Amino acid sequence: MSKKANIAVIFDMDGVLVDSEPVIEAAAIRGLAEFGVNAQPSDFIPFIGTGEIKYIGGVSEKYGVAYQTAMKNRVYEIYLEIVDEKLKVQPGARHCLANLRRDGVPLVLASSADRIKINANLRVAGIPQNTFEVILSAEDVVHKKPSPEIYLKSAEKLGLPPDKCIVIEDALNGIQSAKAAGMACLAVSSTFDRKQLAREAPDHICDDLNEVFELIRRLYI
Repeated sequence: MSKKANIAVIFDMDGVLVDSEPVIEAAAIRGLAEFGVNAQPSDFIPFIGTGEIKYIGGVSEKYGVAYQTAMKNRVYEIYLEIVDEKLKVQPGARHCLANLRRDGVPLVLASSADRIKINANLRVAGIPQNTFEVILSAEDVVHKKPSPEIYLKSAEKLGLPPDKCIVIEDALNGIQSAKAAGMACLAVSSTFDRKQLAREAPDHICDDLNEVFELIRRLYI
């Protein structure tokens, strides 16, 4: 790797590096059904990017069923059963990561998911964990996205000020988190469409991670 660039890139995981939203949605629908919750796919949309406690608990509470940790544990059990078959890597993900590393850019993975899900996704995607200088999960923060805590902690771990960090996000809550942290945010239109993303005013909207890489190289490195 060449000498380090003067910026860092912080990646969200679900929806950005891997197309995991259909997988966790399927697992959550199956898991919640065991607790008497007949969840529908549209129920989960407001909670995308906020972590599994809100993702699962927000929906269960919508149906009048109090959240319990056993719900998340069961959903993760189902997720691990189906992830190898159903998870897809987002277009350009490996190319983007490899080329940013080649250019000496420090990389961080900052996910609202628990570490068990991060480990499974990276394994299935074939992305080595040492691709990232720092990996942060839901268990590493108190306040989940749209709080800026996970992104501010990422910058702290790298020893960089927030204005030297670029966040790659797909979720509305994640964009809010990055902006609250004072970081540039590139949004990928993999989960929400461009019109929805534009309402959160990210710095740029890209169609995929190949475009993200070219934009970073042109504007930030």
